[in-house]
Amino acid sequence: MPIYRVVEPELGRLYMREWRRRLLGTVGLLLVTVAACAIGLVALDSSGQPLPAKLFRGLWNALNLVTTLGDLTELNKSEKIFMMATMVAFLVVGGYAVSNLTGILSSDAVLAFRENRKMKLELDRLANHVIVVGFSGLGQLVARRLRETGEQVVVIDRADDLAAQASQLGFLVVKGDAGVDDNVFDHARIEQARALVVTTEDPDRNLSLTLMAHSRSPKLKIAVTGPSTPRGALLQRAGASDVVVTDELIAGALVDRLGKEGRV
Repeated sequence: MPIYRVVEPELGRLYMREWRRRLLGTVGLLLVTVAACAIGLVALDSSGQPLPAKLFRGLWNALNLVTTLGDLTELNKSEKIFMMATMVAFLVVGGYAVSNLTGILSSDAVLAFRENRKMKLELDRLANHVIVVGFSGLGQLVARRLRETGEQVVVIDRADDLAAQASQLGFLVVKGDAGVDDNVFDHARIEQARALVVTTEDPDRNLSLTLMAHSRSPKLKIAVTGPSTPRGALLQRAGASDVVVTDELIAGALVDRLGKEGRV
C-alpha cells in the first residue's frame, strides 16, 4: 500500500510547479526553433514562388524535421546546410528537455507527491474505521488483530521504517507526528473514525494525543495505555474512553498464572 506523507509532499508540490515552468519554457524554446527554421528556409528559398507558398513549404519542412517524419520537399544546397544547423539546434533543445524535465519527475519528493495523490483517494472514502497511533510492538499486534476482526485500520506513525513496515503489511498509513501536526489527524479522517487506539511508548505523548483527538472528535472512542493508575485517571480526564493500565494488567496476569498453577 502507498503511504500518505504529511510533510514531504510540500517539497514535491514545489518540484512539480518548477517542472511545469520548465516544460512551458522548453515548449516555448521548441516553438521558437521551429519558427526560426521556417523563416530561414523562406529566406533561402530561391524557387520564385509567392510568399504564402514559401511560408507553407518552410513550415512543412520545419515540422517534418521536428517530428522526424522525413517527408521533406526538395532542398537546395544552402537549405540543406541550414537544415543541418537546425538539426543540431533541435538536438540541443531535446537534450535540454531531457536533462531538465526527467530528473525532477524521478525525484523522491515528486514520487512522494504522486503517492499522496493516490492515497488521498483511498483516505477520502474512509468512514467508521479505527486509527492506530504507533506501529511498534503493541501497535502492530493491535492493528493486526483489528484487521482480523474485519475492521478497516489506518496506521499513524512518524518513523520512516515503521510507516514502511505497516505499508508492506497492507495497512493504510499516514506518516507524520500527530502530536505536533494537527493535519495528521485530518488526513486520517479522525472525525469520520469509529475509534482511536494510542499505543506509543511515551506516556506524555499518549496524553497529548488523547487530548488532541478528543478535542477534534468528542464522541470518538479512545483506547490508550497508561503506565500507572494515576496516569490512567489523567488520561480519562483528557478524554480517553478506555485506559489499559499496564502495571495492573501485568499484575493481574501474574496472579492469574499463579492461581492456575496452584490448582494443578
